[in-house]
Amino acid sequence: MSAHHASPVAVRTPVQQAALLVGAVFLLVGILGFIPGVTTGYDTMTFAEHHSEAKLLGVFQVSILHNIVHLLFGIAGLAMARAASTARAFLIGGGAVYLVLWIYGLVIDQDSAANFVPVNSADNWLHFVLGIGMVALGVLLTRRTTHAR
Repeated sequence: MSAHHASPVAVRTPVQQAALLVGAVFLLVGILGFIPGVTTGYDTMTFAEHHSEAKLLGVFQVSILHNIVHLLFGIAGLAMARAASTARAFLIGGGAVYLVLWIYGLVIDQDSAANFVPVNSADNWLHFVLGIGMVALGVLLTRRTTHAR
C-alpha cells in the first residue's frame, strides 16, 4: 500500500484568477478572429486599415493586426496572472490602454487612415466596458480592508 502525498497546489488570489480569465478570453477572441464563419466578411480582412470589412461575430470590426493585439493581450494576461502584483498591473494597465483606445476610437474619423487597428462603434463601446471592467477588477480585488480601532 502506498501513501498518497498531496502535492502543493498553488492558490491563486482573486486578482490572479481575474487576470487569468481576462487573458484567456482575449486569447480566445484573438483565435476566433481568424476563423471564417465566426468572423463574417473574412475574405475582406486586411492586415491593418479601415478597409477591412471582417467582423467578429458579425459585429466587431477586425483585422489581422486587431486579432494579433487580442492574442498578445491574452498571452500577457496569462503570463502576468502568475503573481498578484503583475495580475493587478495587467488589469489596471490593460484597462487604461483600452480606455485610451476607446477615446481614440471616438475622436478619429473611422474612414481615415488613422483607423489602422481598425475599430467601429461596437468596438469603441466594448473597449470602454473592457477598460472600466479591467480597472475595476484590478482595484477592487486588491484593495486592503482597514479595521477601525
